[in-house]
Amino acid sequence: MPNGVPDRAGPADTTRPAVGRVDGPAPPHRSPYTAERRVAVAAAEATGQLLRGHFTDARAIRTKGAHGDVVTDLDLAAEELILARLRRHFPQDRILSEEAGLLDTGTRRTWLVDPLDGSNNVAIGLPAYVVGIGLCVGDTPVLGVVHEPVTGRTWHAVAGQGAHGDDGARLPGPRGELPQSGPVLAWTQGHAVDRDDGTAAALRGALERRCRRVLQLWAPLLGWSLLARGTIDGFVGYRAEAVDLPAGALLAAEAGAELRTLDGARFRPGFTGPDAGRSYVAARAETLTYVLEEVAAALERR
Repeated sequence: MPNGVPDRAGPADTTRPAVGRVDGPAPPHRSPYTAERRVAVAAAEATGQLLRGHFTDARAIRTKGAHGDVVTDLDLAAEELILARLRRHFPQDRILSEEAGLLDTGTRRTWLVDPLDGSNNVAIGLPAYVVGIGLCVGDTPVLGVVHEPVTGRTWHAVAGQGAHGDDGARLPGPRGELPQSGPVLAWTQGHAVDRDDGTAAALRGALERRCRRVLQLWAPLLGWSLLARGTIDGFVGYRAEAVDLPAGALLAAEAGAELRTLDGARFRPGFTGPDAGRSYVAARAETLTYVLEEVAAALERR
């Protein structure tokens, strides 16, 4: 029972609020998705204990994709723990997990599981990794949980109810004012993006020239949590991975970040469809405008 969160759940609630920030007090005990949130938080924190305890023992057991991304034994152990919890509490729901793939029950509710976001970091002994669990109804995220084993901290969001830390406090989200020295951004690109992809290179190059710093964390959910906490100013993704996107994007959106496509339209952070539809800019106010302008200029030059 990490952080006093019990690992039990009541009947599933299929209410479908819209993604967005709503000001007000923390979610009440009987708010939508209370049971789901408790189970997901408990599962993420139990997984965090497992990962933290075996971090120095992690072994890469295989590679995946064309660029040598690794799967460690901890990925599989963490995934087994989370899947067992979700199957026990919500046997009627679908699960899409990073290593196991889609476990389909034919329902519209889908759990998205990234048991170890940052496997490549762990494989080289870099302690920058998180656990991510999300829930979508259809293609719309309604719950997102991110747990950081290194610090033991957890952040979670329910659609329409704001984003919160494990102390119950609301997450502030990114500042809207453009820093004089330029914004600090996170960057991610999907596993399928080639090293010589011209669009990715143009975007990264422009952002690195025009921003104070561009973080390539190898753990997108870590980037989303930094944005939701307001410790970075924005996040740019190019053909992002499907499994971790909805939970992280919901966390940031509920903290006040605005989500846009690369051409400035509203971005809907689902997990279905081609990866070309999972490119985005997430920031707020002046910073959002600045980054979108830089992105547009880079794409035009491209």
